[in-house]
Amino acid sequence: MPFIPHTRKDTEEMLAAIGVPDLDTLFDEIPPELIIDSIEGVPEALSEMQITRLMHKRAAIDGTPSCFIGAGAYEHHIPTVVWDIATRGEFYSAYTPYQAEASQGTLQTIYEYQSMITELTGLDVSNASLYDGASGLAEASLMAVRTNRAVKSRRVMLAPGVNPIYAQVAEAIAGSQAITFESIAMDAKTGNVDFDSLDDNADPVAVVIQQPSFLGTLEDVDRLTNWAVERGAIVIAIVNPMSLALLKAPAQWGDSGADIACGEGQPLGVPLSSGGPYFGFMTCKQKHVRQMPGRIVGRTTDLDDKPGYALTLQAREQHIRRSKATSNICTNQGLMVTAATIYMSLLGFDGLVKVASQSQRNTKRLVDGLCSLDGVQRVFEGSYFHEVALRLDRPVAPVLAALAANDILGGLDLSAYTPELENALLVCVTETKTDEDIDEYIDAMRKVLATESARGS
Repeated sequence: MPFIPHTRKDTEEMLAAIGVPDLDTLFDEIPPELIIDSIEGVPEALSEMQITRLMHKRAAIDGTPSCFIGAGAYEHHIPTVVWDIATRGEFYSAYTPYQAEASQGTLQTIYEYQSMITELTGLDVSNASLYDGASGLAEASLMAVRTNRAVKSRRVMLAPGVNPIYAQVAEAIAGSQAITFESIAMDAKTGNVDFDSLDDNADPVAVVIQQPSFLGTLEDVDRLTNWAVERGAIVIAIVNPMSLALLKAPAQWGDSGADIACGEGQPLGVPLSSGGPYFGFMTCKQKHVRQMPGRIVGRTTDLDDKPGYALTLQAREQHIRRSKATSNICTNQGLMVTAATIYMSLLGFDGLVKVASQSQRNTKRLVDGLCSLDGVQRVFEGSYFHEVALRLDRPVAPVLAALAANDILGGLDLSAYTPELENALLVCVTETKTDEDIDEYIDAMRKVLATESARGS
């Protein structure tokens, strides 16, 4: 709350009205041993003017760096109107629309969101969002096991491009339910699936394909999808929604398309904001809808033939017996979904195409410029969207530190995520970067690589 209107006199009058001598008495149920007089290291309270000045100083310490980090969270331009509308009271405080007659605006917003997400992925049905992209993969894996009862293996095979953080989250959530996650071998040249290593006798319950991959590569989704379907597996697609303005929709992968698509919705109007909150999306084929977690909003008509909206499917723990719920953890990230709906409405499909195309062009400009420098080359051959893995002739961490000193967040050091890729750097460029920004990065990298101090050991 940015402003508390009650004066000390107001507080005293309210306490007198309810017959309580002081504020502490209102909380007398708290055991005395849990009450502390002060917190070490926390200064005395400041006035509004003082705290505003302090926060401006703290923010200035971070500077205004140019960001070239991606890896699942992306800096896109968000028109001011998106959050001007999303933070209006009627949107900002709306959460669960249990009473349809009192929640038509919220329900319609979710319905419009679902419609847009299904258009992007090409699949039939969308739920009303999940926590984030990582938990979306966990939910999709659980959904695949429930759906694909003909396969008893409970083995989920992950293409090499699956985000390692997503894999960790899925293992933490679904691994305790006897689901095992296995990695498919990677082709060292392309960074994608090594098809020669695939076991034709494999019996996975599901195969997970990320497009674009965590390392920025573009997988042969048609071939891998067909391989999975031939073995009776559910195909789970992890996709960047912005990339779907240019790339083939999951519903069009292979001869029959992916069964489930999920991913992180943050690129659609949600700021980076130090890591969250974000939201996950999930769509699927109509035949799997009964196993989809979360809730679905549907459009109907009333007795007067006027349009109305209602919660059509609510397969979660509040509404049915816990043992029968499709999920006990999923939820609706309503505010983020509202912002994404406004963002997509404003840009339209043509606008998304322009954003995605400019991001790809900018990435090509940066990659071409960096690879013209001695000591920089691409790790993998082949096409990409707006992320590329580069190999340096030295450890990445000192280089990134030197770039940061020049107000450039130069990318992600892949050593912690893919140790087999020595001295690898993942760079990302979106439409927010100008030619000048890109040229400054290239020039800064040239200077850093020319100094022995950045070489590290």
